[in-house]
Amino acid sequence: MTPPRPTERACQDTLIAAAKRGGWRVHAERPAANRSGKWATNVQGHTGWPDLALAHPARGFLLVELKRKPGKVSAEQHAWHDTLRLAGVDVRVWWVPEELDERCAWLAAS
Repeated sequence: MTPPRPTERACQDTLIAAAKRGGWRVHAERPAANRSGKWATNVQGHTGWPDLALAHPARGFLLVELKRKPGKVSAEQHAWHDTLRLAGVDVRVWWVPEELDERCAWLAAS
């Protein structure tokens, strides 16, 4: 029997821990339950912002969208990625958990 796939949240937690070990500053937003018990991430403005913002004093600034196969990048996410790249920002889509070990090693490297 194969073990269950880790959730996207578990993968994100692993990436965040590795990034912090490597000296990156990390920003991520999480959904929260409102008073009626519904889960939502409050956004003002355009939706589709990448999952992680990472900044390192020597390695620069990076925005990362995390996806698990067979997930797809939405039209709103593509719009953000295109705009950010035109503005000179490094934006990447990381497929997890297929690339998780490689990405964590890269982030944790000092």
